[in-house]
Amino acid sequence: MIERVPDIDRPRAAPRRPWSLLAALALALGLASCASVEAPPAPASAAAAPAAPEPRPAALQPVSPERKRLIDAFGGEYRAPATEAYLDGVLGKLAQTSDVSSQPYRVTLLDSPVVNAFALPSGDIFMTRGLIALADDSAEIAAVMAHEIAHVTARHAAQRAEFARTAALFARVNAQVLDRSQAPAEAEARSRLSVATFSREQEFEADQIGIKAVARAGYDPYGAARFLTALGEWSALTASISGAPSADRPDMMATHPSTPERIAAAEAQARQIGPRGDGVTGRDAWLAAIDGILFGDDPSQGVVRGALFIHPKLGFAFEAPPGFTLENQSAALIGVGEGGGEALRLDSIPMPESTPVATAIASGWIDGVKTTDVEALQVGGLEAATATAIGDQWSFRLGAVRLNGRLYRLIFAARSLSPAVDQRFRASLESFHLINARDSALAAPEAIKIVAAGSVDTPETLAGRMAFLPDAIDQFLILNGLERGAPLVAGQRYKVVTQ
Repeated sequence: MIERVPDIDRPRAAPRRPWSLLAALALALGLASCASVEAPPAPASAAAAPAAPEPRPAALQPVSPERKRLIDAFGGEYRAPATEAYLDGVLGKLAQTSDVSSQPYRVTLLDSPVVNAFALPSGDIFMTRGLIALADDSAEIAAVMAHEIAHVTARHAAQRAEFARTAALFARVNAQVLDRSQAPAEAEARSRLSVATFSREQEFEADQIGIKAVARAGYDPYGAARFLTALGEWSALTASISGAPSADRPDMMATHPSTPERIAAAEAQARQIGPRGDGVTGRDAWLAAIDGILFGDDPSQGVVRGALFIHPKLGFAFEAPPGFTLENQSAALIGVGEGGGEALRLDSIPMPESTPVATAIASGWIDGVKTTDVEALQVGGLEAATATAIGDQWSFRLGAVRLNGRLYRLIFAARSLSPAVDQRFRASLESFHLINARDSALAAPEAIKIVAAGSVDTPETLAGRMAFLPDAIDQFLILNGLERGAPLVAGQRYKVVTQ
């Protein structure tokens, strides 16, 4: 999102490596895995569960720097009183089954469509509204909370840091004391593999701890496997839409086990507890609690509609080159095209009215790469400029547009800036315009709506209500935990996305 991070530092080039911004531009668009951020706490039992949730803090209560940074990074806090109250109730049930007292926990919703959850040792559990929309019942959301709490109570973040320090120490001892030096690349690879293996074991442990906790609270222990299944399917669909590689391909260096591995382990753990159907799923209550929550991008932060990016609050829109997939991140809008061979970035910085746009674009946005062919122009009636920059491995078409005291910087990158590619990049730059009535209509917010299936409804008829989304039938099936070809049950409630 452009507005929340107004000052983007100039990217730095590293010797003999592609420009560092390209790593950010070429990020695969998909699901973010859970994270546990932990300061060195007092020793705690891995089986510890949270105490009852605290009352929601007053608006004037001091906010820790860590909490503020995380909230800002994920779009700010999302307020949904009914959903928050329900999550507090689920957390309270988890607390009632605890054998070990612990500090109170509280749940904060984050205004991000990305599926993510994590916990801080302060007792803060964070969940994005993207995750809230994906979960299909109370048992699934309880499993997510219990998993994240398990990371904290088991001190996984501190253990990972200590393990990494130990691996680095052994490498230095081998090289300096025992004279058993390895090639630097080999030593680094061995260290990364060791830490990755250790981290994957922690994920399995957190799943196991969490499944036992939700079962003690009376929830269906198979909820974890159901949510992981939805997570894997959503990740695969997102990768398919964006053209990115699958997130579940085998990777020895991955810090998380693949989703199929986690599903199999979660189901095995649940079978040890009891047969299917023993615990409470709480689907109807959960659906009632999330009815009406925002889905997808928040219009106040800018929305992606296919190749079109619209920011109603800042008053502009532009269209990416054909075939690009856009993602509105916290620091900038990122686009990827041609299977990762092309990319774009849009951000903004404040700029005095006295500085010509052509002067600003010639100042050198990319260290170590010379900007040439600066050209002043008008784009959508706004002062603008464009230029080119050629690096060792990447070539760039730069664009800049002045609007309301800010300079909007468009950076297009390609392995080879052929005339045809450059023409597409320039056309995208020249599509930048002040928002119009059509843009405003397209930027209408999308929300989860809970509907009851009629006697003649099918997945296709309900998915037809969300035909404005790509792969609407697949999104409908995943959001509702349905297999392809499965019939709907008349009178049962389902999630659809509406504008």
